[in-house]
Amino acid sequence: MLNAIVGINWGDEGKGRMVDLLSERMDVVVRFQGGNNAGHTVVNDKGKFILNLLPSGILRENVVNVMGNGVVIDLEHLCGEIGRLQEAGISVTPEHLKISDRAVICMPYHRRLDCLEEDRLKDAKFGSTRRGIAPVYGDKYMKKALRMGDLFDSNLKSRLQAIVEWKNLTVVGGYHADPIDAEEMYRWLEKFGGILKDYVCDTGDYLENALARGRSVMLEAQLGALRDIEYGIYPYTTSSTTLAGYGPIGAGVPGRKLDRVIGVMKAYSSCVGEGPFTVEWFGEEAEALRKAGNEYGAATGRPRRVGPFDAVASAYGVRVQGADELALTKMDVLSYMEKIPVCTAYEIDGERTKLFPVGERLDRAKPVIEELEGWQCDISGCRTVEELPRAARAYVRALEALVDCPITTVSVGAGREEYIKWKD
Repeated sequence: MLNAIVGINWGDEGKGRMVDLLSERMDVVVRFQGGNNAGHTVVNDKGKFILNLLPSGILRENVVNVMGNGVVIDLEHLCGEIGRLQEAGISVTPEHLKISDRAVICMPYHRRLDCLEEDRLKDAKFGSTRRGIAPVYGDKYMKKALRMGDLFDSNLKSRLQAIVEWKNLTVVGGYHADPIDAEEMYRWLEKFGGILKDYVCDTGDYLENALARGRSVMLEAQLGALRDIEYGIYPYTTSSTTLAGYGPIGAGVPGRKLDRVIGVMKAYSSCVGEGPFTVEWFGEEAEALRKAGNEYGAATGRPRRVGPFDAVASAYGVRVQGADELALTKMDVLSYMEKIPVCTAYEIDGERTKLFPVGERLDRAKPVIEELEGWQCDISGCRTVEELPRAARAYVRALEALVDCPITTVSVGAGREEYIKWKD
């Protein structure tokens, strides 16, 4: 079985928590795109963990974790992430973690270029995490990147020197900044690449063999549909494809078809970074929701922009992800509301629409809000549908109808066991 867990919204939907939950029944979990520019937060009996690069299955001893060829890897950050898990008593061995030899390395100069460009843009910035993601994906497609397998290349130093010479044309000639030091970059590769070499292998071959033996494989995405480079709120997107359709390619098994796509959708809306966000709240209303949901970026700590559930954006996310079913997260956060607003349509230039627009039309969109009854009680202890208050059940059914996709799991808390099986 080849399954995928993907985000329906702008990211931060709770995918890591759902992967951690569902990985109990999985043999392999694979990250198939993105870098350390976002984080998955997982809370279990061993503590609270923020994972930027490592697949969320890393917290289960019986699960093999794979970082696929579609991932971009900051070696220093990954070494730090592995070290923190090991300090917490989590085993991270080459039997437990496998890194694709085709995955691209995110170098320190990528981070630097990211910062230089954001600083140059000033008020017109894209809201980058400044972790080098756009520059490294740019180099990947310009065929001027180093990959994990290159750590074993006897010509690595000369290849790096040629790339640095090319990079300095931009750093020195364009940004008028100090040049990149090729020797320093090589020492960085030797130090952190040397730690990770034992994890590097042909993960495509490993996954093909695992699937041929009937193993269950879960593909894990970073961010959500609205941050996808092709179908998201361009140019305020990430630089990779966040959609399930890319999953087999980024994982290393491009000839395989997905058996099931599980979309993760928040019970309200949140967004980190710049770009259009039609349902955004401000002031005290926003701060109350932000505090209730602890809405601060896992990778950056930045306060997230928040607002009510956006059915227009979510229905679009369900469609482009090809979701077969949905996991609804953070239902418990809404328990303080007497009335719960939901955006059911957009109004653009005086006309109502339920189709998600692009470009300037999205900038001009205004939310059409309807209110649903709140339940105003703690639901974190509920474990069955029947235990949920009537208004909470009605809210789930309303969202299910608005996005036209079955909800199968409802999260009522951050803990591993704090969820309800809505339907099989």
